[in-house]
Amino acid sequence: MKITAAVVPARSAPFEIETLDLAAPLADEVLLRVVASGMCHTDLHARDGYFSNLSYPVVCGHEGAGIVEQVGAAVTDIAPGDPVVISFPWCGECGPCRTERIAYCERARPLKSSGRRADGSTPMTRNGEPVYSCFFQQSSFASFAVAPAKDAVKIRRDAPIDMLGPLGCGLQTGAGAVFNVMQPAAGQSIMVYGVGGVGLGGLMAARIAGCEPIIAVDRLPSRLTLARELGATHTLESRGAETLAEIRKITGGGTDFALERPRLCRPYFDLPWTDCEVSALAFWSAALAPALRSALRCRGCRAAGPCAA
Repeated sequence: MKITAAVVPARSAPFEIETLDLAAPLADEVLLRVVASGMCHTDLHARDGYFSNLSYPVVCGHEGAGIVEQVGAAVTDIAPGDPVVISFPWCGECGPCRTERIAYCERARPLKSSGRRADGSTPMTRNGEPVYSCFFQQSSFASFAVAPAKDAVKIRRDAPIDMLGPLGCGLQTGAGAVFNVMQPAAGQSIMVYGVGGVGLGGLMAARIAGCEPIIAVDRLPSRLTLARELGATHTLESRGAETLAEIRKITGGGTDFALERPRLCRPYFDLPWTDCEVSALAFWSAALAPALRSALRCRGCRAAGPCAA
């Protein structure tokens, strides 16, 4: 079928709107009419060559939401007409997947950023030549997309589907860190460093969990205003030692949990983290890793992330 897609023709090139051909879904896939898609920094990383295993031209997009138009022969739990959000891909066969830890799938990198299906095929073409797609196994910067049925999450028919695409990436990343990794009890304290989409997802989850206080730290006043509206009990602009002093004043020394973007959090490593669980949510930086590890090593931290202390 003919579709319209935003194509990156070459590394760091602008997106170009083009007409492409899209193959029919495989037996375990669904065909989705994309209603809306979020734009994530990861899509810009893909455009600019961050992923060494990704070829061009490519169609990005990994926060897609829409209506199922067709299902493959083996799909039984989703039907045409179902509204869905497409989540992250997982193989279903590796050790973590078999133990229901699908976020740690051992094949996550090729499934997310090779531009191909798990079988190596590319469903999008232009004049018979492949256009690399299957970005996070969806490539939602298009009018239609195919995705594995197991990655499609059905939502209520009265839900505002045009607003729900980011549930598939940023929002579930932040909320999942709180609900699934930290698992705070009501009344425990948390700080959220960086309240963009991921941070706000974690902040809202913390409010649902009954955390108190919920401290949001960011450099942008507009983000802090929104954080307050969505559940932060305290909002602080990131000002180094001054902010540290305010956090100590609010908490009496430190918090039970911290959800952080490493670029923002470095000045706050000097807080007295006593049995504090830290979730660092970002592309792991080799340059930052030693600083984070040394800062946490002597503080009894249970790091929810790649901490080797």
